Amino acid sequence: MKRQWFAGMALSALVVLAACGSNSAGSGASAVAADGTQTITVGSMGSDAQIWKHIADSQAAKDAKLDIKVKEIDGGVEMNNATKEKEVDVNAFQSWAYLVSYNKDSGANLTAIATTYLEPMGIYSSKIKDIKDVPDGALVALADNPANTARGLLLLQAAGLIELKDGFDVGTGSTNDVTSNPKNLKFELIDDTTGPRVIQDVDLVLIGNTIALEGGLNVLEDSLFHEEVSVDTKANINVLVTTEDKKDDAGLLKLGELYHNEDTQQYIKDEFGGTKVDVNEPISYLEEK
Repeated sequence: MKRQWFAGMALSALVVLAACGSNSAGSGASAVAADGTQTITVGSMGSDAQIWKHIADSQAAKDAKLDIKVKEIDGGVEMNNATKEKEVDVNAFQSWAYLVSYNKDSGANLTAIATTYLEPMGIYSSKIKDIKDVPDGALVALADNPANTARGLLLLQAAGLIELKDGFDVGTGSTNDVTSNPKNLKFELIDDTTGPRVIQDVDLVLIGNTIALEGGLNVLEDSLFHEEVSVDTKANINVLVTTEDKKDDAGLLKLGELYHNEDTQQYIKDEFGGTKVDVNEPISYLEEK
């Protein structure tokens, strides 16, 4: 009877251990198969998710021994939370400035491991044909999340419409930091996903390119003014993001290489009309002041 009791306890322990192993595998941690293929879950949304599905199906991913799963999650905060909780291994949707802002606001320590592109933000209007013709008292719609509010204000400054205080914070700066507003612009904060839908209701609206594309707009052709790749816009470069403990994972680091390879770049060019400008720089470039 004692032998049977000990055998039963041992079997129960094995079942518990197996269950724990199963839960761990489902937590978002990447797994490596017997043939060396690593499964990686990439969290993404919109056109970025479309690109990563293309990469997942590519021969280059197979050659790199990566089995890439794409999990679509709506909302930037939700995406970063899912990454922090390891529901996904890495995410692909946000700018460097957005990441810095999220970490500051949430107390998280998510880490960028590769740059991908600059997706220019543009200034759009259905009423004005030239940025020089913005009228006095024009109503300007800006995204209501801190990183994109700041990004929009910097773009308005680059267009010559306002001036911002010295030391303006690219992650958390606000309309309170406007030091010169010669055209007496009025600012309205909106959910940035609604940008294309409010063009008729305001004089100017600032829209990130992912949202613009979904609204049938091409930033290079339809905007009055848009960002260019330069040291002044490096905080707006998009990055691949993971948790601190995974930043040196060899499989995750391969994702940056897959994004910048010739096949992926040709696909992006064909699908998005040059509006996702390839940027292949080390993360240290973004960290430089």
